Amino acid sequence: MNCVLGPDNILYDTVLFRVIYDFVGNVLPCWLSYAVAGVVIMFMLVNAVLLGAGGFSWVERRLIGRFHNRVGPNRWGPFGMLQPMADVVKLIFKEDLTPRGADRIVFTIVPVAMLAPVILMMAVVPFAKDTALANLNVGVLYILAVTSITSIAIFMAGWASNNMYAMFGASRGVAVLISYEVPVVMSLLGVVLVAGSMSMDDVVSAQTVPFLLVQPLAFFVFLTGTSAELNRTPFDMAEAESEIIAGYHIEYSGVKFALIQAAEFGAVLTSSAVMVTLFLSGWSGPVSNYLGWVWFLLKIGVLAFIFSWVRATFPRLRIDQLLAFAWKFLLPLSIINLFATALEVYFLRDASGTLDTSDLWIMAGINFGVAFACLIIFGTLIKEKVQPAGTATGASLVSSEAD
Repeated sequence: MNCVLGPDNILYDTVLFRVIYDFVGNVLPCWLSYAVAGVVIMFMLVNAVLLGAGGFSWVERRLIGRFHNRVGPNRWGPFGMLQPMADVVKLIFKEDLTPRGADRIVFTIVPVAMLAPVILMMAVVPFAKDTALANLNVGVLYILAVTSITSIAIFMAGWASNNMYAMFGASRGVAVLISYEVPVVMSLLGVVLVAGSMSMDDVVSAQTVPFLLVQPLAFFVFLTGTSAELNRTPFDMAEAESEIIAGYHIEYSGVKFALIQAAEFGAVLTSSAVMVTLFLSGWSGPVSNYLGWVWFLLKIGVLAFIFSWVRATFPRLRIDQLLAFAWKFLLPLSIINLFATALEVYFLRDASGTLDTSDLWIMAGINFGVAFACLIIFGTLIKEKVQPAGTATGASLVSSEAD
């Protein structure tokens, strides 16, 4: 049976889907071949995310161990490489508890709601040329819409747990997500203006000059805002263990806790994949026609290393510093970048509305100057002349004792 996809099909340009579809179509009806091909690719995608999350958890723990001058996991397997597997087995056999008075349905849905955006994001990310689950013409908008599910899941976890500490953590987490979502979205508008499309494939094709150079301020805002949305140090107020125990997931155990942790580690890799696609030319590299996926994975590894490096280096911010950083620093930077990019695109684009390589280099020179000036000016304005939390001067101690 010869099954042929029409050119108007959303999966028509996906090479991997066509290969599976044509192979299965020799023995199954066309409609069933279409469903089987989709399920196979989704199965591969889900398992790739989960295995990647487990592998990244081991790599990050080893890296942070080295950063802190300690060994890290080293018991299970060579160099502790089987530690993620040991953790999964332990969590599977641990008792799965549900708090008394909790909303059981919502409490059970939360781990799935946490993991779903991580997997859905990867559906539109091209690993190599014409290699993605779906090539949406609104891929950037799709990613922004999908990631908003995380804030709902965090609030669901805190509210359904019937625990005040979980609710405190959820409130903080939602406040951070809402605050940092605004500059992150505005930073992506500059990328869309330069690329002239919301399709992830089109954004990669438009990067004859990597958008890291063309949009340095947008990359900084997106990287910082994404780190905050992932609850990574120094933005992990929602999981400030020294203050509110474990945040919104304090009541979760067993497999539910394993899924939440898999979502947190997997989100680092998926966010890195999105940044590679939007700012680092995606799969492009030397001999990219054959080794595009290799360059793509190497770039993801570099960004994941930066996330781990930042986590091991910077101390946690206070909640007031955290929100001020979003509204008083990142938001103005994203607005300035958007206006500068709009003016540059307006004056540099040709009659057909496109930008060539020379135009992109001109924009890179201008935007690097704008980024340098803005970081110095707004960094100086937001700098707070206060003592770190938990310290006090001699005068304040005397004053407190007198009171």
